[in-house]
Amino acid sequence: VQLVESGGGLVQAGGSLRLSCAASGSIRSIVNMGWYRQGPGNQRDLVAAITSGGITNYADSVKGRFTITRDNAKNTAYLQMNTLKPEETAVYYCNADLWNNLAVRVRAWGQGTQVTVSS
Repeated sequence: VQLVESGGGLVQAGGSLRLSCAASGSIRSIVNMGWYRQGPGNQRDLVAAITSGGITNYADSVKGRFTITRDNAKNTAYLQMNTLKPEETAVYYCNADLWNNLAVRVRAWGQGTQVTVSS
């Protein structure tokens, strides 16, 4: 299973970015997809997650500014980030909790995409 993230980059404070995460490989079904972030010297924290049924969960710090969506037919998740803050500079990682074609539950991670918010 591979997760490929895209959409990171450099943006000014108050700006927006949209991240994408495409899953491929031995996938029977994806249960949950999520985005995490890890800033310099920090642990990796949950930003947002979404179930296959569209139920979402957000970190308190991003509620009202970030939106997670997914396209089940494409095995892809998106994170729309608005009104970005400099302290949200981090590497953003995609995560998928899924069943593979051998009926094994797998938790996969992407390689990460850098988001830098300048002040």
